[in-house]
Amino acid sequence: MSERDDDFEFDFFDEPDEETVTQRRSAVRPQRRPSKGPRPPRSSGGPPGLTPILRLIGLVAAAIVVVVLLVFWIQGCQNDAKTDAYKDYMRNTAAIARASNGIGANLKNLVVTPGIKQAELVTKLNGLADQEQQDVDRAQTLDPPGHLREVHKQLIEALQFRVSGVRGLADAFASTSKNTDADKAGTALAEQAKRLLASDVVWDDTFRAPATQVLNEQGIKGVVVPQSQFVSNVDLVSAATFSAMFKRLNGAATPTGTSGGLHGTGIVSTTALPQDLVLSEASDNKVVATTELAFEVAVQDTGDSLESSIPVTLTIQKQGAPIKQTQTIDVINPGETKKVVFKNIDTTGVFGVRTTLKVDVQPVPSEARIENNSKQYPVIFSLSP
Repeated sequence: MSERDDDFEFDFFDEPDEETVTQRRSAVRPQRRPSKGPRPPRSSGGPPGLTPILRLIGLVAAAIVVVVLLVFWIQGCQNDAKTDAYKDYMRNTAAIARASNGIGANLKNLVVTPGIKQAELVTKLNGLADQEQQDVDRAQTLDPPGHLREVHKQLIEALQFRVSGVRGLADAFASTSKNTDADKAGTALAEQAKRLLASDVVWDDTFRAPATQVLNEQGIKGVVVPQSQFVSNVDLVSAATFSAMFKRLNGAATPTGTSGGLHGTGIVSTTALPQDLVLSEASDNKVVATTELAFEVAVQDTGDSLESSIPVTLTIQKQGAPIKQTQTIDVINPGETKKVVFKNIDTTGVFGVRTTLKVDVQPVPSEARIENNSKQYPVIFSLSP
């Protein structure tokens, strides 16, 4: 082979130049950092596996918040429902209490009604007992909240005492119609009326008081246990009152419809309290006007018959409208003295001047003498004795 043949090159592919080779190596090999100089900043995103964990924690926290809010919402709904249950129950018992109180007021008016016949009295008493039985029936249909179920039984018992007491009075009046001993009849009637007094005690002590305690223990606010008083005045059901009533029922009737005998009332005295000054009609009375100022008027039944529903009026004259108050004596027996107290006396505009205090007791039916039913006292109000 010739020397020329030795120089022949098989150049099927072009050899890459040096620059191209260098670029390829640079693409393959990672570029080394200079040994000196500041390091590039790291990414703040944290390790790649931390983000899912944080998201999971956030979801768990959100779920906990939702559960807590749901629990509070459910508890709030339960508390509202519980409060509504107590409110509904007390609303129903209050309606029963009002109805029963009304029957008690009718009983008071009935037993002191002048001129009523014994047979009519018995019929009307049985009618009142029937009305009270309706209250018992209504109470038995109520569904009290669980904590009041035992207490509710006492409410029913109080109402049942009222039924038996009124029914017992009707039976006693019927059985004593031919009795000639007024004192014995009065005692028998008062014995029956004890059930009425007991009903008020049962209502207050075994229903109202423990029911109020239950409301406090259960955290129920704004709900009030109703009061109920069947006998407004214990004198109405005393043996002395029933004895006088018995005499009136069995006495000879007069043309005015009242029982025979004398009828009358009179003012015994008028006293300024707490000064304890008995007022005089003949001379000036220096009355100390404190915040506790009151006037006590003593009224006596001057006849020999039971009297009832007697208005007593106190009037203090002053410039412009006078100061005026009225109270009523429910019942008063022959020879008995009742005291009526007038409180909350507004003495504005009467200090240091002489004025007149007047007391009037309305005459009872068939009262012949009325000169002692009114008295006038000259008074001077001051701030010190």
